[in-house]
Amino acid sequence: MSPSGQLFTPRFFVLCGFNFVVFLSAFQLLPTAPFRIRDLGGSTAAAGLFLGFLTYSSAMTGPVTGGVVDRVGKRRVLLVSSAAIAVFSLIYAVLPSYSLMLGLVIIHGCFWSGLLVAASSYVTDIVPPHRRAEGMSYWGMSTIFAVAMAPAIGLWVFERGGWRVLCIEAAGLSLLMFTIAWLLPKDEPHGAEAATWTWSSLVEWKVLALAVTMFLYSFGYGGITSFVAMYSQASGVHPASLYFTVFSLAILVTRPYVARLGDRIGHKKVLVPCLGLVTLGFALLAVGGGRMMFVISALVFGTGFGAVYPLFLGHVMRHVAPERRGAAFGSILAAFDTGIGTGSMTMGWIVQHSGYRAAYGAAAALALLTVPYFLTVEPKVLPPGTAVHS
Repeated sequence: MSPSGQLFTPRFFVLCGFNFVVFLSAFQLLPTAPFRIRDLGGSTAAAGLFLGFLTYSSAMTGPVTGGVVDRVGKRRVLLVSSAAIAVFSLIYAVLPSYSLMLGLVIIHGCFWSGLLVAASSYVTDIVPPHRRAEGMSYWGMSTIFAVAMAPAIGLWVFERGGWRVLCIEAAGLSLLMFTIAWLLPKDEPHGAEAATWTWSSLVEWKVLALAVTMFLYSFGYGGITSFVAMYSQASGVHPASLYFTVFSLAILVTRPYVARLGDRIGHKKVLVPCLGLVTLGFALLAVGGGRMMFVISALVFGTGFGAVYPLFLGHVMRHVAPERRGAAFGSILAAFDTGIGTGSMTMGWIVQHSGYRAAYGAAAALALLTVPYFLTVEPKVLPPGTAVHS
């Protein structure tokens, strides 16, 4: 944590820059990879497997990756992961079949989980505890800026320069990530040498149980990331990146205020209504695919989705000791990415057989379970009186 208790420190802004580059690179590849897979002869369902395999791999390794981050240090994991993703981006450029792309993205996902867990843990350690949700929301704004820009840039580069040029650009951005991570001060692992390497010590099980909430709403987010651009084209809505842009702007406008409110009156009180907005956002996409419905859905979904993650983190991290935060983030990432991967693959199948409206209707139905699940499980795994103060 910042010795002065300040939120906006030079190191905080460096980490925001790092996070921006991470997602600027990733969200150029993710929305364009389905087009590349179709160009190589893959079906719509196969196109959804790229994001699905990435997130499943990230999810399966996330709980263990979090324990590794606690033991070997966050900066080391950032450096190794950034370098590996640069190499993978270059390999994607020359792969001749979509099946090889799907094979490589599984390995990619392991390093993606390391990148996300290490960066999140690093930020949590330096923000003041009483402003944690607000701090995580501001840090996450760098993600939103990147997501607002990246799909449009990626699609533009893909259409004009081709897949190889896009992959080379993504590799260059990953090398920039490596450079930024190199400039960060070295962090000390939390008892790495003394800690045991067992499942019980690596995985934060109580957080994993509560993080099923993340799975239930990130299922639909996987379908938005993979298919909302295609849905836009099929509905005659232009540009194809419109939903991403409006969604991102909604988060930028509302997220800091909602997170600050959570820090002030209680994260749980604000989290529950935001989960309701996420459900409504999916339902609006299921109702129709006109331009106005896309805009309204993006506004509603962006407002809810943008606030849920920092509020959930702010609430959970009050109950997790500093030496276990990597493991806690790994468990959250596992649930979140499992939802994205499952949603991407399942909704790809639904789109192919029943259309886009049915797919987003399924996402809304699953998201409807988030509130009852959270309210049932949370008192059992995070009972009152278990909060920590650092």
